[in-house]
Amino acid sequence: MRTFLRTAVVCAAVSAVQLAVTQKAAAQSLSAGNGQYEVSVGMGPMFFLGDLGGSAGIGKGFVKDLDFPMTKFGFALYGSYYPSEWLGLRVALNHGTLSADDAEAPNKGGAEVDRLLRNLSFKSAVTEVYAAAEIYPSVFFEQYDGLQGKLRPYGVIGIGAFRFNPKAQDVNGEWVALKPLRLEGQGMAEYPDRKEYKLVQAHIPMGVGFKYYIKENMYLGLEVLHRQTFTDYIDDVSTGYIDPVHFSNYLSAADATVARRLYYRGNYQSAVSNPGNIQTFQRGDPKDKDAFFSTFLRAGWRLNSAGDKLSRRQMRCPVFY
Repeated sequence: MRTFLRTAVVCAAVSAVQLAVTQKAAAQSLSAGNGQYEVSVGMGPMFFLGDLGGSAGIGKGFVKDLDFPMTKFGFALYGSYYPSEWLGLRVALNHGTLSADDAEAPNKGGAEVDRLLRNLSFKSAVTEVYAAAEIYPSVFFEQYDGLQGKLRPYGVIGIGAFRFNPKAQDVNGEWVALKPLRLEGQGMAEYPDRKEYKLVQAHIPMGVGFKYYIKENMYLGLEVLHRQTFTDYIDDVSTGYIDPVHFSNYLSAADATVARRLYYRGNYQSAVSNPGNIQTFQRGDPKDKDAFFSTFLRAGWRLNSAGDKLSRRQMRCPVFY
């Protein structure tokens, strides 16, 4: 009898704790069908923001200088953990392509004409991984528990790394990796201020988005994510032209020939009449680092928490007959 009473008291205490936890969870808009983990996928266009391509006039920041004809698509996988409904911790893997082409700039008779004459272009596959925090401010103003039918805007910021490999199309149609060719004198003694760059770089992803929950455990959404990088060589263009005589000192004969074809692809009339003038033209702008951003449609699913299920099984009271 004493054993039964002791067990009954313990079960009553456990039930009280479970009730308190359940009430607290409800206050945070958690519901029985939603756990703390989420998986999602995304896809959409990716846009390059750098020295090449762009719109009319001088180069501008962010969306004012988009090169829409060169838009490529990307794909993403996400995994998120929610310690609270207003805060998410995300890891993501993205893959896509960035590209730009001076020849696609509109000819309005302004500063963009210089880009048309420069006539440089590139493309690069980009793979990135990052970790980020998601903030959901609207959670504090929600009027009912559960997720179905809710629209949740959010902000996101994090840190990550990406790999790129800029290429340009040679006269034979072959896409040639540009970094080994040192087209701006990177790593050459004659240009000591031009260091070789790495193909893996850090970046800071930041953006905004929203989710609309069509079911308690499923949402559709849209996210715009900007990546600020710490390199100016995603497009292999940053500073000025070099004297092509130096290619033979650092490259094989075959690579030096390709480098001389690709370092200058312009249409400046004064360069045609006097090749020595090429070094007086601006190739890139080293003051601004490259960036890129994506606009992804997303679909995600909340997963039931295995830990919660295990806890409920472990805390289940015995049945007496």
